Amino acid sequence: MTTLDSPRETSNADAVARDRANVFHSWSAQAALKPLAFAGGSGTTIWDYEGNEYLDFSSQLVNVNIGHQHPAVIAGIQNQLAQLATLAPAHASDVRGTAAEKILAHAPANMSKVFFTNGGADANENAIRMARLHTGRDKVISRYRSYHGNTGAAIVATGDWRRIPNEYARGHLHVFGPYLYRSNFWATTPEQESERALEYLRRTIVAEGAESIAAILLETIPGTAGVLVPPPGYLAGVRALCDEFGILLILDEVMSGFGRTGDWFALDAFDVVPDLITFAKGVNSGYVPVGGVIISEEIAATFDERVFPGGLTYSGHPLAAASIVASITAFEEEQIVENAAMIGRDHLGPGLLALAERHAVIGEVRGRGVFWAVELVADRESRTPVDAAFMGAVKAQLLQRGLLPFIADNRIHVVPPATVSAEEVASALAIIDEALGAVTGARAAA
Repeated sequence: MTTLDSPRETSNADAVARDRANVFHSWSAQAALKPLAFAGGSGTTIWDYEGNEYLDFSSQLVNVNIGHQHPAVIAGIQNQLAQLATLAPAHASDVRGTAAEKILAHAPANMSKVFFTNGGADANENAIRMARLHTGRDKVISRYRSYHGNTGAAIVATGDWRRIPNEYARGHLHVFGPYLYRSNFWATTPEQESERALEYLRRTIVAEGAESIAAILLETIPGTAGVLVPPPGYLAGVRALCDEFGILLILDEVMSGFGRTGDWFALDAFDVVPDLITFAKGVNSGYVPVGGVIISEEIAATFDERVFPGGLTYSGHPLAAASIVASITAFEEEQIVENAAMIGRDHLGPGLLALAERHAVIGEVRGRGVFWAVELVADRESRTPVDAAFMGAVKAQLLQRGLLPFIADNRIHVVPPATVSAEEVASALAIIDEALGAVTGARAAA
């Protein structure tokens, strides 16, 4: 019998073969898959079954904020497992209440309750539900460049291609948000982009009928869509429109929350206070599946005497709650958020901009904290994105040199754990430099 105490000998090929024989993967044509196999990790490093090590600059799905196998989080889960492994959500437990308390301690002052979910998709699902019930309205506005999850309303709120085969939910509409590098508003400055995007949003609200719109749902900083840091005044302008028309503002911090941007929440850097905040994987680095909705006092009060028609068997699961308590405690004691801010300001940001000076294929660098995107273009003047073959070659070169990347469309997302060191950043930047040089050199010679 195979047990944790006597692990079976496994090669990379064995792990991949077993996976391909039995596992159905998300967002994939199954026959074409060639997954990498990994056996363990520590901090910013991950390794496969044959001992090959990689710097994990993907943070898996941009969520291992505290790094792999942080001992305090592992211990927190183990201690809770030994005490009480599971508990129905109707009951009270100190660890669940403490997890919510620690989350609220870092949220805006108007927030009073946390509704726990199993992940980010059902966090957004329930935030939409709360907004509709609180306002008595139906429509939800979100952006085309966005991802909000793979459940019924969350996937329809999503703006990218994954929405199109899954449009079964009602009452959703999409707008373009600010993205100056590829502006939909013919803008030439960040201020102009912000002003025109807000005017477009206002016209959409009026044309749709403000009295029919329950919420505007936005990723504070769109992540998978390209780490699109909002220009000055945009989020504050959205808040003002919501206030003017009686619309709720939901900010999706599933990817950007809990240290990713160098702040506890990405919204902390902008002049905006939402009505609902959704969170998930960053709160405990995905060690145990968890998500949730942080609820304003006003919206929470809606359900004081009125039943909230929603719930999940694993809402506030004790192991997930314990992982949250341990993770946030470690973030506080080890100044991990501060480290992320320093790394972005002093190392990642300047280092990536220096790479852009050396490589004409880099069209734009943007980001905050440990949340960056490098957009690659075939020509800087036209800003034509490089093709999939180019990105495939870049990924192969990065892996060959020991860097595990997060690749999306024509971008390298540079998203290490918030615990990353300056030395690890320097190593990763050198690898990216070499990889881009190798691919562009090979293209030029062909």
